[in-house]
Amino acid sequence: MNNNRVLIIDDEPQIIRFLRIALQSEGYEVLSAENGSEGIRQAALGNPALIVLDLGLPDMDGTEVLKRLREWSQTPVLVLSVRSREDDKVQALDAGAHDYVTKPFGIQEFMARVRVLLRNRPQADAVQDVQQVAIGELLLDFVHRRITLAGEELHLSRKEYAMLTLLARHLDQVVTQQFLLEQLWGKVHRDDSHYLRILVGRLRQKLGDDPAQPRYIRTEQGVGYRLCSG
Repeated sequence: MNNNRVLIIDDEPQIIRFLRIALQSEGYEVLSAENGSEGIRQAALGNPALIVLDLGLPDMDGTEVLKRLREWSQTPVLVLSVRSREDDKVQALDAGAHDYVTKPFGIQEFMARVRVLLRNRPQADAVQDVQQVAIGELLLDFVHRRITLAGEELHLSRKEYAMLTLLARHLDQVVTQQFLLEQLWGKVHRDDSHYLRILVGRLRQKLGDDPAQPRYIRTEQGVGYRLCSG
């Protein structure tokens, strides 16, 4: 895998040109494809470190591209789409996307998302081997099952610990409500999002996290939650 190579799959040539200039200015090598079939082929042959994927492709829907990629690849995928409905975001994330940016978008935000996904890619590939995650004064020690904040151990319930662990193992990535609900309470509670709101509220209180401007757990409205590294 080329750690500096980004593949753009988008049917708008002007978007490809715009992103190519921005990415190359920061030292990235750029591959591109204007349909899903060519994008899958480029992903296999070019071995990129990151894929930027539009959902509205001429030959197949972007979610189908995602599903085919996930049959053989765990390369991070950043969806870039005009679709802004919550259902579209959830569907893409559940299909295997790591992040979702809605068009029109700011290039600075886009580049920040690219850097985060590339920075955390090795951890995502070997997520089961992660023994500790440190975020400022917050330390998650998976070996000893201890969570400390500024050196003081936090006393979490089993559900609180399990949720924080799930978020930490997908650091800086959106984890959907449905995934969290299934993992924590089972499939029968897939739509009980109020369970998560209560649990996140308790976690934020123990972390000293301001819900209006959270330092650690950020809400992606209607989609899920993200544990932020910085």
